[in-house]
Amino acid sequence: MSLTVDIKKRIGNFVLDVSFEAEKGVSGLLGASGSGKSMTLMCIAGIVKPDSGKIVLNGRTLFDSERSINIKPQQRRVGYLFQNYALFPNMTVRQNILCGLHSEKNKSEREAKLAEILEIMQLRGYENRRPSQLSGGQQQRVALGRILIGNPELLVLDEPFSALDSHLRGQLQIETQKLLRRFGKSAILVTHNRDEAYQLCNDIALVVSGTIIAHKNTKQLFEDPESCQAAILTGCKNVVSAKKAGDFLVDVPEWGVQFATSTPIGDNLCAIGIRAYHFSPKISQNNFPVMISGEIEGFVEYSVQFRYNKQAGTANDVWWQVSKAEKSASVTECIGVNPADIMLLYK
Repeated sequence: MSLTVDIKKRIGNFVLDVSFEAEKGVSGLLGASGSGKSMTLMCIAGIVKPDSGKIVLNGRTLFDSERSINIKPQQRRVGYLFQNYALFPNMTVRQNILCGLHSEKNKSEREAKLAEILEIMQLRGYENRRPSQLSGGQQQRVALGRILIGNPELLVLDEPFSALDSHLRGQLQIETQKLLRRFGKSAILVTHNRDEAYQLCNDIALVVSGTIIAHKNTKQLFEDPESCQAAILTGCKNVVSAKKAGDFLVDVPEWGVQFATSTPIGDNLCAIGIRAYHFSPKISQNNFPVMISGEIEGFVEYSVQFRYNKQAGTANDVWWQVSKAEKSASVTECIGVNPADIMLLYK
């Protein structure tokens, strides 16, 4: 699968201006509510027409403003899973799924494909139930079945797990991943949940105010977000102004410390980021005296706030995420962080 998106769309004062490419697998669009993620999906699916640009799926042009091409949604072979699943409430499971097979007129073929989908989606015995008689997970499987029965080239999933409780969310994330692999389907996943994006996506594009500010392999993005905005969007709690003090030395005036880094520092450095779980009293490098200023006990870990001894009074406390076992086994007078875990952030 190859998808190229390069489009612009203005709605009131909001301007969507996105450009990215996606290959086989699951690509994520990660950003806050209202950033333009869902609008991008609707443009790909043909529900919304961009003002200008181009969308190409597997070499087939779906939209091109210069050539006046705008393929109808039904002909794009893009399966759209809405956030609320958009099932027809007065239709049965059987009827809802068969809605995705409008192009197949042969009755025996329709029944054979329906039977296959019901088996794969574990919906046998539920054929005659209506959406209101199903659990949230079953409703999602019906919605996915309706999409997959039409054999789309691409799936676009709009916050598919946001309305589910945490237990069901985790279960369906695994099921969805298995289904995509079984059908060999690629997908674009919209989410504001960074954990969900990390777990499901091969690569992630970060969307801020209608623009993509970063697009990388998922692990590379979390390890090296490059900018303050990207670090915050990927969940880094400790982002602080910094300046270059040497090729491998960074000065953090607000914290009153200097950290050694494992990678060379560029001249346009503006900040650093350190993820809360990378701190530890056991690490001897970049180890400085601290004072604990607060903590919240969770089920398996503590969220701790601390301050360096020379930290500026106006500077925010530093976040440290630590397991209960590590916290109880050590006296926390000094805390260190590995040079490789100092994320360098640039203008």
